[in-house]
Amino acid sequence: MSVGTRVDVAIRGVRVDAPVRRSGGAGPSDDGHLLFGGAQAAIPIDPASPYVVRDGSLWLGDTDLGVPVTPVARPRFYDLATADGVPYEKIAKLHGSGVLATTVVQTCIRYGEADRCRFCTVEESLRAGATVAAKTPEQLAEVAEAAVRLDGVRQMVMTTGTTTGPDRGARVLSRAVRAVLRAVPGLPIQVQCEPPADLAWLTVLHESGATAIGIHAESLDEDVRRAWTPGKATVPLTVYEEAWDEAVRVFGRNRVSTYLLVGLGEDPDELVAGAARLIDRGVYPFVVPFRPLKGSLATRAGAVPPDPATMRDITVRVAALLGEAGMTGADQQAGCAACGACSALPAAGG
Repeated sequence: MSVGTRVDVAIRGVRVDAPVRRSGGAGPSDDGHLLFGGAQAAIPIDPASPYVVRDGSLWLGDTDLGVPVTPVARPRFYDLATADGVPYEKIAKLHGSGVLATTVVQTCIRYGEADRCRFCTVEESLRAGATVAAKTPEQLAEVAEAAVRLDGVRQMVMTTGTTTGPDRGARVLSRAVRAVLRAVPGLPIQVQCEPPADLAWLTVLHESGATAIGIHAESLDEDVRRAWTPGKATVPLTVYEEAWDEAVRVFGRNRVSTYLLVGLGEDPDELVAGAARLIDRGVYPFVVPFRPLKGSLATRAGAVPPDPATMRDITVRVAALLGEAGMTGADQQAGCAACGACSALPAAGG
C-alpha cells in the first residue's frame, strides 16, 4: 500500500462494516479497525468517503487498488462480564488486531472547557455509559487474562486522564501494570501519562513492569500548544524534555514516544525539525493526522483534518529520519507506535 493512499484513506475515511470500532475517548479519531494487507489500520468510517471495501479489497470509486482489507473480528472477551456485572468491553477495548487498550482513569483534571485539549473527548464516553470512571487493577487483570487467552492479544496500552496528584496518574498506572503482569506474565505494556512532578515515578513505572512509555506533548510549538492544549500548555516544554530524557535513561532508547498531531497549524518544516530533535533524544515521534472527534471542542469550532499532501510529506520525511536512526515503532514492543494503526509511519518505513 502506497504511503499516499495510506494517508489519504486515514483522512478521508472508508465505507465498510467494521465490527471493532472505537468512538470517543482521548483520541485520535472515531475509527474502525482494519488490516490493510495484514498491517494495522484505524480508519474513520465515513459513508461519504470515496474509498470503499468491496470483495475484500480497497476500492477508490471504480478502481480496485489491489490492497486486501480484513476488518478486525469482534473479540470473544467482549461477551464476558465481571462477577459484579461490568462488561469487559467497558474496562478495556481491542484496538486493532492483538492490542488491548484501556483508560485507567476516565476523568481528567484538565477537562474543564477552558483547559481541555481541543481534540479530546476522554470524558464523553464516560457520560455516554460506554465505560467506567476508574478501572481497578483486579478488573484490568481479569480482562487482560481473558483477552490473551481467548483472542490472542499480544500487547497492552494503558493511558489515563491526568490526576490531581503530583504523580499525574503514574501511581494508578503502576498498580495496574503489576496486577496485569501477575495475571499475564510477560505481556508487553505501554503506559501513558503527563510528566510527573517527581521524575522518580518513571522508575516506579519501569520497575512495575512497563515495557514502554508515552509522554505526549501533541505539538512542539508553544503557540499551538496554548491554542489546542491550554491546560497542558501550562507545563513548559522544558519539563517534557526533562521527562523524555529521564524516561529514555530508565526505559531505554526507542522505548519512549510522544504524539505529534499534524493539522493543528504548526509549520511542517518546524514539525519535522522538532521530530528530528526528538529522535536525537531517543524518543519516537508518533506522527498522526488530526481528525476531529465527535463531541470535541475542535469539532464544535469547525476544525478540519490536514491536507493529505502535507500529511504525506511530513510522514515520509519523519520516516526517513527514523530510518537513519535505526528506530522503528515495532521496536517499542508495546504502545501506539508499536501498533502503528493510527499513523502512516509504518507504511513509510517508520
